[in-house]
Amino acid sequence: MTGNRAAFEAFCDLFYTQKRVGDAFARLVSDDYIQHNPNVPDGPAAAIEMLTPKFAGTPDSRFEIQRILVDGDLAMVHVKASRPGAPDAAVADIYRFENGRIVEHWDVLQPVPGHAVHDHPMF
Repeated sequence: MTGNRAAFEAFCDLFYTQKRVGDAFARLVSDDYIQHNPNVPDGPAAAIEMLTPKFAGTPDSRFEIQRILVDGDLAMVHVKASRPGAPDAAVADIYRFENGRIVEHWDVLQPVPGHAVHDHPMF
């Protein structure tokens, strides 16, 4: 599924690296987008409204892509999220594609602890 990989890499670059939330959604997210995060309503407009301040509205925030996985119609990005005044977080965003567009999203977030019991980092 080379098409989904290329589309997802373009989405990740726009969304996480460039923090161009509206552009990423306009280019690659379906109008019938289903959101599984319980704090974000369905549909691209609601996601853009809620996510733009967290991404583009915070210039010092960074979302470092650690790895991208694509398997058929499913894609996942593992991200180190850093925002001023908040602890870093490990984020796994999972997306489902249909007809070359993202139609569904799940996410898992974990704060990065200040101290680990081992010597290998989360990333």
